[in-house]
Amino acid sequence: MDAVRVALLREVLAGTEWLDATRHFAGALRGSVVSHGGGLLLVGTPEYEPWHLAAHLVDEAAWSGTPELAPTLVRHGARPSDPAHLAVGLGRLEAARRGETLLVVAPGEPAPLLERVCGARRAGATVLALGRSQEGELAALAHESLAVPAGAELDLDTVQHLVSAAAGENPLPGPRRRGRLRDRLARLAESLTAPPPSGW
Repeated sequence: MDAVRVALLREVLAGTEWLDATRHFAGALRGSVVSHGGGLLLVGTPEYEPWHLAAHLVDEAAWSGTPELAPTLVRHGARPSDPAHLAVGLGRLEAARRGETLLVVAPGEPAPLLERVCGARRAGATVLALGRSQEGELAALAHESLAVPAGAELDLDTVQHLVSAAAGENPLPGPRRRGRLRDRLARLAESLTAPPPSGW
């Protein structure tokens, strides 16, 4: 991440609507996986696979003692020869059931994926959407959505970092929790220049 994006993240820490919006969305994510006790399925589009978010959620799951946050990354081009954590294909969405949570990350309207998302919701899965629009079919299908519109001060990749950090935050009373999240996001801003975790 370049210096400009780190500076923008610091601006978020200083207090814009993004901190509250990502905290709310992350709270819905955490609440869904903890209260239901089911699996978290994470899927993107053929052009945009959220592998980096998957890696950070695995880290947050370990840090927070919330194993439910560790997602199953569902991939469009998964092959049996891939490592186990990268070999889960779209058929897994058809098996989604009540108690599971499906997090869809898509910079555009993921038309080929919508039927599967709709099927997962009909089967009782909780659907969360992180993308660029609150107006499309994906947002309409989602129980909770967070939009990062074009021209926003942050981009979709950066907001995923904020969401994963907030999802791993233990629910503590007001100001204490807020301060801890700000501290963790400050450390996150410094670490984002590091290369991706190995294996992802």
